[in-house]
Amino acid sequence: MRDTDTLTRLAGVIETRKPSAGGDPSTSYVARLLDKGPDSFLKKVGEEATEVVLAAKDLQAASGDEALARCRQNLVGEMADLWFHSLVALSHYNLSPEDVLQELSRREGLSGLEEKALRKAQAREAGED
Repeated sequence: MRDTDTLTRLAGVIETRKPSAGGDPSTSYVARLLDKGPDSFLKKVGEEATEVVLAAKDLQAASGDEALARCRQNLVGEMADLWFHSLVALSHYNLSPEDVLQELSRREGLSGLEEKALRKAQAREAGED
């Protein structure tokens, strides 16, 4: 199984839960988030991102095998929540995990500094048009 299979399947399920696809906000968490509009799921993305940061800080400070294991699992769980809510946001904007993977592939082999400089240059060019 490819690593992206899970993301692709989950994105497909999210698509079926859209209210426009018949998703029922009274029985589906995804449909409820999407029905409430972008503020609802974008707030969740922000909350989950904060929880990822806090979980990472807890892991950094943890000591002892049991605490490390618990903190590692907590970080993974919070990251899964962030990814999930990010997939909901992508779906709302008619984007997919594949769009993100293509962008990551495009960036592969560029240093982070080169990539950031390239984005700044492109933004400047777009502003000049």
